[in-house]
Amino acid sequence: MPEKKKGGNTVNTVWEIAAPLAEQLGLVLWDVKFVKEGANWYLRIIIDKEGGVSIDDCVAMNDALDAPLDEADPIEQSYNLQISSAGIERELVRDFHFKTFIGADLTVKFRTAVNDAKVHKCVLRGYEDGQVTVEFPDGSLYTFDKKDASSIRLDDFDPNF
Repeated sequence: MPEKKKGGNTVNTVWEIAAPLAEQLGLVLWDVKFVKEGANWYLRIIIDKEGGVSIDDCVAMNDALDAPLDEADPIEQSYNLQISSAGIERELVRDFHFKTFIGADLTVKFRTAVNDAKVHKCVLRGYEDGQVTVEFPDGSLYTFDKKDASSIRLDDFDPNF
């Protein structure tokens, strides 16, 4: 079930169209974003798959969405459709993201300083009703409302890769 975000009804409508199509293609709909950058609007469909997303997966999702989006016509203005992978340093936004990655390493950027810093490397230890619990390297636990962070991303980038 989609969560209300910026872009509100547009994001929810597109989510409802895209989620079953992604599932039919063996993909997970990771996120839907409808954003304005400069003079242009972008509808971003972010997908994921066990083992990683290929360009063929992106093309298949694009092709599957084309007719249903045209038929539903949920967006009044012109926009650019972009299909992409969630990536290795994916942002955790939706409830299922957090529940899926309990125990994962994170980089959290807080809106205000926590323990004298705004950016922390930590481990996701829990999530419930918008409350995120992380463990800092010193072993201490910290619980915060996800709205108190400007960014919460997986920190699974291997610099030796």
